Amino acid sequence: MNAVDASAVTYAKLRATDPDRWLSTALAWRRWAALAGALCTEFGSLLSRLRGSWSGAAAEAALARLGALRRQAAFFRVVCWRADQALSEFAAALGRARALLDRACAAARRSGLIIDDHGTVHGHPGTDEAVRSVAGDLTTALALAAEADSTATTRLSVLAAIPPAPPAPASFPPCTAGPGEVRRWWEQWSPAERTWLLVTHPAAFAGADGIPIADRDVANRLLLDDARLELDRMRAAGVDRGRLGDLREGLDRLTARLEEEGGPRAYLIGLGLDGEGRAVVALGDPDHSAHVLTHVPGMTSDLKSLGGELTRAERVAVRAGELGPAQSASAVLWLDYDAPDFVHEAASDRQARDGAPELTRFQEALRATHEGGPAHQTVLGHSYGSLVVGRAAAAGGLPADTVVFVGSPGVGVDSAAELRLPTDRVWSTTSLTDPIQYAAVAPKDLLPDGERHLWFGRNPSDPGFGARVFPSQFDAGHLGYWDRGGPALDALARITLGGAP
Repeated sequence: MNAVDASAVTYAKLRATDPDRWLSTALAWRRWAALAGALCTEFGSLLSRLRGSWSGAAAEAALARLGALRRQAAFFRVVCWRADQALSEFAAALGRARALLDRACAAARRSGLIIDDHGTVHGHPGTDEAVRSVAGDLTTALALAAEADSTATTRLSVLAAIPPAPPAPASFPPCTAGPGEVRRWWEQWSPAERTWLLVTHPAAFAGADGIPIADRDVANRLLLDDARLELDRMRAAGVDRGRLGDLREGLDRLTARLEEEGGPRAYLIGLGLDGEGRAVVALGDPDHSAHVLTHVPGMTSDLKSLGGELTRAERVAVRAGELGPAQSASAVLWLDYDAPDFVHEAASDRQARDGAPELTRFQEALRATHEGGPAHQTVLGHSYGSLVVGRAAAAGGLPADTVVFVGSPGVGVDSAAELRLPTDRVWSTTSLTDPIQYAAVAPKDLLPDGERHLWFGRNPSDPGFGARVFPSQFDAGHLGYWDRGGPALDALARITLGGAP
């Protein structure tokens, strides 16, 4: 088949396909994983009861057999999740391709052009520019659809070839290994070996920077049941029940988002029950996205408040897809630092200094695991989270193409030039109704020349700081920057896409 015929076939398929049907298939696999999870839980409780009431050779044989069956059920869950991942990303890519196709068809109708059944654009004298524009969108749409089809076919073919039997035990990389070294270690194993490593040792890879995002998602999902059991054990031991209740509520909300049937597919990259709880969640797979936004939340962020922060990050990813469907965008909520709970804690930069190196390492991991050419990486800090981002950037070596400060109390430096990034890649916004802008350390810091100094240095939204300031709606307050229809959301989406508001 020549290129023209192949393009015509792709065009015909894209016109006929319904991305929602592929998404429904992905959700079916996700539901099968949930059913297998319930079976794993039953096996786990049965094994515990048998160990406490039966001993001897027969008991050991029965326990070994039940353990093997539980591993097989866990293996089935992993296969289901991998199919869900591949089909969810396929559906998302087809959705972007269809958006481009619909845009081309609408533009053709407005200009009086014809798109024939082979996907060729025909115009009349004086419509050359319109023909080029429509043909450009069509070409991009067909290329997206063809690439998505090829990628999904490869991923599903590899999945079908994985044998349901564990490989020999493997050694692990040293705990001092960097993300790049971990990625190279992971690549030495076959797909079957990687799958069984996740089944048998999920805790070793769930939080390992350098393991691909899709694999970390599988490992962390396998550990969710263990997290609930750990909370039950802590409750039985009399640990602070109020904190445990908040953690359990947060864990339930997180689980609901992982199982949600609308919006971009969620990838669970990290989870911790220390303190008020931590989580790293991506909306869309960062390893296969051309643009990746990392959203660092601020004061009082914890596992219980995860839903609101995820919604804000997701709105940027969705809006970026609407404004620029030609390239994929993913948003990551990075809540992997101890965010301050009270004002007296937020008056110190200690938690930001502690979190900054971890943020840098996470960005390094995103670079190491990304497929194809490097993604455009944007790191956004909101409120106290902007101080975490500022500390990471000022320390040097932060793998980010762009940093954004939203509603900032100061970023630890007085000039964009101190962030060790080109100043034209530093953006900031502060709404006129955001109370954060009045958080001065003392009256002497309200300088007569209008330069506002906050808790942690000059306001990054002031001209004297040297960042590129973009508008936000007047009534945004401290949390309204992500409101739909507002200028701030569109600006954040365009910056994520590597452009300007």
